[in-house]
Amino acid sequence: MANSAESTKSPGTTRRDFLKSSTVAASAAALGIGSSAYAGASDIIRVGMIGCGGRNTGAAAQALTADPGARLVAMCDIFMDRVKSKRKALKAQKKDQVIVDDDHCFAGFDGYKHVIEASDVVVIANAAKFHPLHAMTALKAGRHVFVEKPHGIDPAGLKLLQKAVGLARQKKLCLVSGLHSRYHEGYAETVQRIHDGAIGDVISIEENFLRAPYVIINRAPGLSELQWQCSTQYHFRWLSGDDVPQSLVHNMDRARWVLKEAVPAKCHGLGGRSSMTEPIYGDVFDHHSVIYELDSGVRIYAFCRTTTGCYNESSSIVLGSKGKASVTRCQIWGENPWRWQNPGKGWRGPYQVEHDVLFKAIRSGKPVNNGGYMTRSTMTTVMGQISCYAGNEVTWDEINRSDFYYEPRPENCRDDMDPPVKLGSDGSYPVPRPGQEDDPIRANWLRSIKLS
Repeated sequence: MANSAESTKSPGTTRRDFLKSSTVAASAAALGIGSSAYAGASDIIRVGMIGCGGRNTGAAAQALTADPGARLVAMCDIFMDRVKSKRKALKAQKKDQVIVDDDHCFAGFDGYKHVIEASDVVVIANAAKFHPLHAMTALKAGRHVFVEKPHGIDPAGLKLLQKAVGLARQKKLCLVSGLHSRYHEGYAETVQRIHDGAIGDVISIEENFLRAPYVIINRAPGLSELQWQCSTQYHFRWLSGDDVPQSLVHNMDRARWVLKEAVPAKCHGLGGRSSMTEPIYGDVFDHHSVIYELDSGVRIYAFCRTTTGCYNESSSIVLGSKGKASVTRCQIWGENPWRWQNPGKGWRGPYQVEHDVLFKAIRSGKPVNNGGYMTRSTMTTVMGQISCYAGNEVTWDEINRSDFYYEPRPENCRDDMDPPVKLGSDGSYPVPRPGQEDDPIRANWLRSIKLS
């Protein structure tokens, strides 16, 4: 591990002992990968992009940085102009590694099939609705996969992803998650110190992701209703799953990590739309609060909001019997104060490290599979989102036996279909109405747990 500040009082763990832990030792090894790690590799690894938004453009650049033998060969998105603009941007960054010709630029809902066919490894960061289907299709075809968070938006999708995780293990293929906290050196050391007792027993956790609305896009002239919704997919629940899976999934993954991968026994949540009602904000809520309770009695208080003009905060705060810790600030207060020091120049951040790990695993033939946490952390957020929508307490058992999904199913999406939601007579897109018997989200959720 790189340099870090030691606490004035040791929590009983030496640095050598700390590095022996499996989680952090793995992170340390990964973080030792340099930009020339594969300078001697001659075999080409063909990379394909499924989704050409800002996040996947970054992921593709990180994939090419991770391995000089990687070549970007195929790209797809709903919009061809987005494909070609991102190809140009990536070509400017990685001239010799971007070799995508016009015949390997694909548009539309079925473009992912052609990218998978042309690639050895795919990076997936499009509308989260499609992540399970696209990951499973790639793995069936024998491709390695990097998939951005969230890893699904409903129980049906996450059940498919669970099968994909098993298939990757069976076929000895890599499946790497975009839950990048697990690849952050400072976070890893903070969590390990919590596990070693630096703050005593964990009593509760507070998770916050409070910010202004995310990626607001004005409607371009000439777009169909379907194209418009796809162009601003974060603001439509049938594509994104809303803000608890989208934003709080990193927080809840860190909380579960702190709690040694425990899952909540139940949760109750509340949410709604208070001020972000114009069509540009789609049909998602602008605030959510979810309280998760574990069998141990520990509670996680989770909050997210996408509202303008309000207080903002992004944090993961763990309260213990001997102090408190901030995972995101990499700091501990109380009986064993400590703060991690970023190594500075040359440090490779977690977004890069997750790709370093992926390509090292591909080269070595020792596959990495993040399925142990990616499905459960995402399911935890889906559980909270359903509770906010339905107005019901939701249990871990219910969410895992449900087959609930947001229509239409991913495999049934077509370029010529009508979107499942349209503007209401009041000029806004309708949102779920918690607790109302005739609300379709609530009715379908209750039906799914009664039939399962």
